[in-house]
Amino acid sequence: MLPPLLAVLLGLWGLERGGSMWRDESVTWQVAHRPLGGIWRLLGEVDAVHGLYYLLMHGVFAAWDGGLWALRLPSVAATALAAAGVAAVAHRLAGERAALLAGLGYAVLPPVQMYAQEGRSYALVAAAVVWATYLMLRERWTAYAVVLLLGCWLHEFAVLALLAHAFAGWRSRGWRVAAGAVVLLLVPLAVVSARQAQQQLGWLGRPSWQDWTAYGVLAVGCLLLARGAERGLVRVALPLAVVPPGLLMAVSLVHPWYVDRYVLYALAGFALLAGARLAEVRPAGVRPAGVRGWLPWLLVGVLLVPPFGWWSVWLRTPDSRKDDVLAVAAAVRERARPGDAVVFMPSRRREWLLSSPGVYGGLRDVALDRSPAGSHSLQGTELPPEAVRAALLASPRVIALLDPEGQPLDPYPGEAVKREVLAAGGFERCSVTAVRGARVAVFARAGECG
Repeated sequence: MLPPLLAVLLGLWGLERGGSMWRDESVTWQVAHRPLGGIWRLLGEVDAVHGLYYLLMHGVFAAWDGGLWALRLPSVAATALAAAGVAAVAHRLAGERAALLAGLGYAVLPPVQMYAQEGRSYALVAAAVVWATYLMLRERWTAYAVVLLLGCWLHEFAVLALLAHAFAGWRSRGWRVAAGAVVLLLVPLAVVSARQAQQQLGWLGRPSWQDWTAYGVLAVGCLLLARGAERGLVRVALPLAVVPPGLLMAVSLVHPWYVDRYVLYALAGFALLAGARLAEVRPAGVRPAGVRGWLPWLLVGVLLVPPFGWWSVWLRTPDSRKDDVLAVAAAVRERARPGDAVVFMPSRRREWLLSSPGVYGGLRDVALDRSPAGSHSLQGTELPPEAVRAALLASPRVIALLDPEGQPLDPYPGEAVKREVLAAGGFERCSVTAVRGARVAVFARAGECG
């Protein structure tokens, strides 16, 4: 009971993060609030990979529209479920002491804590993969296929867990049949999402040296932890920890698809190895001999607790995310006047206001052609460049929502027109306010800034 309880306590600690929400969570909020028919039409155009999650969150908000708590509590519950699953796998492979340490270890890992407090699918995917791993060990093949398929439909990169499971399961005909069923039933999602891949993942670059370094540290750490461990544990945990992220990074050299959160579930493999190794430090029931017996534990505590504690606290601040859409909306609310024009530079930053309809509804989105719901898209479609130019020139005051200083400028004609008109169309820049991950600028005709 301790691992899931700790996961819940850590998840509830600072759940609202000072009332902040970043743009990926804003997408969840605004899509999940659309009618079912609208969600279905959206998935045919973009974001099919998150479709099942959006439908789940639509149900959550229909039952309880509880703001940030409703948005994030499913992830807290999923993380608790995953921690319990890690403990169950460790118990079966390495005993009761390893189960407790592995489950607790998974719950306290900073990336796990981060996505336990995020309104996205990654914690749910991790829970599905972990429990599928347990069901594989129990040879419950129908349940295994159902649970892993659920994880894959929540995010299709969960299918990489099949390759990790193959190290332990390939000799079993039951596993081969279940794995084939998962792949076959995932094909419809894969076909649709493949058509959307450029639109969905076109913003990604190839893995950076930091990504490779982090993966190298993880892989070496897991190999060291696996030395001398039970062979059955190593066959399950080591591939789960290193195969999904390593394979996705290798593929990303050709098709840049790697983001660490897409394979969050791999940390369950690390937690299993770490828990088993810690369980070997002192056999159950044996008291350490004097000060020397406690020295390893004291050293681990001195080295790890302060940085992990600092990281845990930082994760519960708005600064831990790329931006804060609610802070952007609050800044706009303070500066806007009724009927002001608003323009998003670039257009994809419209997401900053979509989850605050009370603010967005009081402004004139002068570049907007079709709304997100009307265009079956995430951020809507915009007017042709010349129409945007005319709309801006006809506006006495404009609220411009911009990326932070130093970010690359989109080269598209529509974005260039926005910059050109605000710079040379007779506007004065009244103010620029930096908000987490954004800038809110007010432009007005001469004498209208006051």
